[in-house]
Amino acid sequence: MKIGLFDHIEDGERPLATLLDERLTFIKAADEAGFYCLHLAEHHQTPLNMVPVPGVFLGAVARETKRIRLGPLTYLLPLYSPLRLIDEICMLDHLSNGRMEIGVGRGVSPFELKYHKVEHDQSREIFTDAFHCISAGLTTDKLTYSGKHYQYDNVPIALRPLQQPHPAFWYGSSGAEGSTWAGEQGLHFVTLGPNAAAKDNIDAFRAGFAKRGNVAAQPKAEFSGGVAIGVQRHIFVDDTDEKARAWAKPAMEVHLKNINWIRTQHGVTAKAARMRNVRGQNFEECLAEGTVIAGSPETVRAEIERHHAEIGFNYLLTYLFLGTMSLAQALRSLALFKTEVMPKIERL
Repeated sequence: MKIGLFDHIEDGERPLATLLDERLTFIKAADEAGFYCLHLAEHHQTPLNMVPVPGVFLGAVARETKRIRLGPLTYLLPLYSPLRLIDEICMLDHLSNGRMEIGVGRGVSPFELKYHKVEHDQSREIFTDAFHCISAGLTTDKLTYSGKHYQYDNVPIALRPLQQPHPAFWYGSSGAEGSTWAGEQGLHFVTLGPNAAAKDNIDAFRAGFAKRGNVAAQPKAEFSGGVAIGVQRHIFVDDTDEKARAWAKPAMEVHLKNINWIRTQHGVTAKAARMRNVRGQNFEECLAEGTVIAGSPETVRAEIERHHAEIGFNYLLTYLFLGTMSLAQALRSLALFKTEVMPKIERL
C-alpha cells in the first residue's frame, strides 16, 4: 500500500506567509519520509483553503522537493478555461520533472460555484465536457473540439507535458454517481467518510471499473491492479492515545468549523451543512466513526489495519497537518508515523 498526503492549507490563525513557509517545511519532510504524493484541495472564498489557486503553491512545492508526486485533488474544472489549464498542467509537469498528477472534479460547494457564476445543477455536465476537452488538448499540437460548453477549432497547443501522453488523472468522490463515473473512465480514485460509506463508494468505483475491463486509463504499476483506490483519514500520532487526542481535538474542531464556514455564512447549519460529505460533527464523533485516527503508533497502526480489512484499498491518503496545529506538532506526528507506522502498513 502507498501512503499519500492531503491538505487544504486552511487558515491556521497566523500570518499567511508563515503558514505557507511552514507547509513547505512539512512537505519537504514528507518527501524525505517517502510519501507517494501531495494532493492539494481547491476551494474559494473560504478560510478552509488559503491556496485557492493550487498551481501557484504547487510550483513552489515542485522546486522544494525531489520525489513526492504532486497535484490538486481536485482542480474544479467548471471554473477554468481548458486552454489555460492545459498550459498550467504542462508547466507544473516540467517544473516537477514529471511528478505531476491531475485531480479533477466539479466542485462540492454550490456556494463557491455560484460565486463564479456556475450553477451547481449544471456543473456535472460542464465538468464532463471540460474533462474530455482537456484530455484531448494534452495529447495534440492543435486542438479541435466540439462540446456543449467548449468549442475550439485548430487552436495551437504550444506546450506539451513531460509525462507522455500526459500526467495521470485522479477523481475524488463522496457519492455513488461520481465514484461510478471515475471507474468507468479508468481514473485513479480517492474517497472519504466512515468505513461503510467509503466501502459503498469504492464498490461503486469497482463496478464502473469492471465495465471497462478493469484496465486503468493510465496504469500505475506501483498499485495492485494498476489503479489507485484510496481512502482519506485524518491522522494524529503521539506517544500515547491521551497525548495525541489532547492536541488533536482542538485542531480538528477548528478544521470542522472551517469546513462549515461558508455554509454557515448562508444559514446552512447542523447536519444539513454537510451536504453529501458524510462525517462527524465534532472530534468525538469523527473519532468514533473512524474518519479521525488519533493515538499512539500502536493504536494508529491497528486502526488503519482494521479500516483496510473492512474497506479494501491500496492507497491511504493521510491528512496530518490541519486546523491550528503548530509546525512542531505536525513534524513530531509525521516522524512517529514515518518510523513506527508506515513500515508496517506499507506491507498491507
